[in-house]
Amino acid sequence: MANEGLFGVHGRALSVRSQRMGILASNIANASTPGFKAKDIDFQAALKGIAMPGGSTERAIGAATKYRVPSQPSMDGNTVELSTEQTAFAENAVAYQTTLAFLNGRISTITRALKGE
Repeated sequence: MANEGLFGVHGRALSVRSQRMGILASNIANASTPGFKAKDIDFQAALKGIAMPGGSTERAIGAATKYRVPSQPSMDGNTVELSTEQTAFAENAVAYQTTLAFLNGRISTITRALKGE
């Protein structure tokens, strides 16, 4: 990949974190839906899958997406534990912002170098 040297793992990490944020938001939105099964992405497994030769982002994220096992099962079959989902969402949002800030800094540095500043 052409941008692999410039951005390293951070570009892939941003993609995985973005997908994870969507899944966690879906879990939170369906907290009261009977029978809804909460899912999450194993971030480390997804990155390893992407890094493998011939690994695609979609395939790696699909393989790293697992159903969450609740600590207290609900009577209606819903496995969403709102406090767990909100905590995971907040942690993922902070990590997403950190990765994005790193990439913005990297792009800014490259832009300044190209302009000769």
